[in-house]
Formats: sequence, C-alpha cells, structure tokens
Amino acid sequence: MNIVFKYRMLSDESDHFVRDFEIYPDMKLNDFSDFILEALHYDKCMVSMFRSDKEWRPVEEFVELDMGDDIPGAPRSMESVRVMDVNNDFHDRLIFTFDMLNNRSYYLELLDMQRPQAGLEYPRVAFKHAAVPDQYDPDATEESGSIFEEMMSDYNEFDGDDGYDDEY
Repeated sequence: MNIVFKYRMLSDESDHFVRDFEIYPDMKLNDFSDFILEALHYDKCMVSMFRSDKEWRPVEEFVELDMGDDIPGAPRSMESVRVMDVNNDFHDRLIFTFDMLNNRSYYLELLDMQRPQAGLEYPRVAFKHAAVPDQYDPDATEESGSIFEEMMSDYNEFDGDDGYDDEY
C-alpha cells in the first residue's frame, strides 16, 4: 500500500491517555480490532466498532460475528469491512467498544494520511502517553499528568499573573 492512516485514540476515562496508531487503510476492521487489543495489552474480548459523526454519535455498527444478510438492519461483520470503507476523510471517527456491559469505549479519529516510511512495519503504535486504562476495572486507571498540560508547559508565562484590574 502506498498510504498509511494515522489514528489518534483517546479515552473518556483518562484525560492523560493517548495512543497514535498507523495502519494500512485496506486493513479489515477485525484485524484493526485485534491490533488495538494487542497494543493495549488487553485480553481477547468481544468488541464492536462504530463509525461515528463529528459529535461522537454512533452512525453504523460493525461486529465480530457475521449476523448474515437476511436480518434487516443487522450490523455488518468487521471481517468483511476494510478501514477505508468506513473512514476515508480527515477527522473521520470510530468508536471502539471493548466492554459492552459497562459501555466502555475508546475514541479514534483519523488525523493524517501519509506515505509509509521506509524501514517501519505497519500496523504500529506511533505515539503513546500515559498508562492504559485497566481492561476490567475503570477505577484502577493510573493518572500520570495531563497531556494538555505537558504540551502547554512552554506557555506558563501567564500562570499566576492576575495583576490586571478588570474593575473600573
């Protein structure tokens, strides 16, 4: 393939957790799902992926089990759908639900489409920040500093500078 999709993964359980994945767009959703579970060091589990709109509302569901074509409105199998069939524009989004009983998910946004770099193997984790939320216990998430605060640390010149008077 002559193009690589770069996705950023975030969690609503930890403001600190970030992962960037680079994958080939012809990868099947089930293979992408397996790669994500492996990258997060999660045990194999039942997952669903959803194509979502810009407000993170699910639009279409994709499941591991093939429900067949004879059930109207049944979700398509992840095995039959490529990533590029679902996302092919900047900022297209996916929701990766790994715990359906507790409605726990990760949120993926397509950030970039680029040429593969020589010497790198894909799929790959291109960036990681903070510990992964625990697969079974959301309360066990270890906090390690906000990625926003870390990236904005160069701009701390305004911290504590309330010397202006806004009352006349």
